[in-house]
Amino acid sequence: MTPPTRAELITYLVRTGIAGHVDTPRQNNLRHYRRLVQKDPYHQFGLTFSHDWTYSEVLSLMNKRCGVVGDEEYVWGIDTIDPDRTIDALEALGDRLALAAERRESVMFATGHPRNLRETYQAWKEALVGRGCRVVTAAGGYSYEVTTERPPNRRIVVWKGDVALVTDGHLPRHSHHPFAMRAILGELSDRGEAWPQLVIADHGFAGAAGEAGLPTMGFADCNDPALFLAEHEGKLLVTVPLDDGYLPEDYAPLRDYVLARAGLL
Repeated sequence: MTPPTRAELITYLVRTGIAGHVDTPRQNNLRHYRRLVQKDPYHQFGLTFSHDWTYSEVLSLMNKRCGVVGDEEYVWGIDTIDPDRTIDALEALGDRLALAAERRESVMFATGHPRNLRETYQAWKEALVGRGCRVVTAAGGYSYEVTTERPPNRRIVVWKGDVALVTDGHLPRHSHHPFAMRAILGELSDRGEAWPQLVIADHGFAGAAGEAGLPTMGFADCNDPALFLAEHEGKLLVTVPLDDGYLPEDYAPLRDYVLARAGLL
């Protein structure tokens, strides 16, 4: 497949709603921003921040980094992700993947959106492995209990196609928590093995990796401000703004655009 041009990808992102006018409603965005300010762990993704962010500061940063409406008085309706910001971040990701391939770095991929983003991560992983990169995995089978998501409450770390995710023992599950990535890094340390030189992840996987000081590139929806704050404070290399709830095949043009940018297609 021929990868899209930047202009074609902008058109595609807006047409699908991956960027532009998105399905994530304004009221949901603002509620999550308030919960982050209130230091709700579920919305912090395992991150700590250099100062106590105010609601106004978070909204202002999300306007700048993600493209949501900056007006505090706009509290209900459709919100936006700027597709130019999405593509700028994707290009930064592609450039960093090119560097990883050149250096033959060790890499790790992990997702709290296994039904949506895993196949995209896996495609990038396979391209890097084809250039001599090594995939780092650990803590398969590690489990923990959660109380902030629908039962069953047991979550188990599983690697599928060398991409980390959590299941409930049967099905892949959406997850915000940092516990799985902490366990992965902890087991690597216990085994005396080096941590990865680059992490591509989202939600708590990305937050915990960035908090630990790993070079991390993350993906986040406009209702998940933590990774954008972390990028602003230097804990993440880049955060890609996009609606993260689409079907795997809907991200194919985005996936191929990054591979082409990285010279890996």
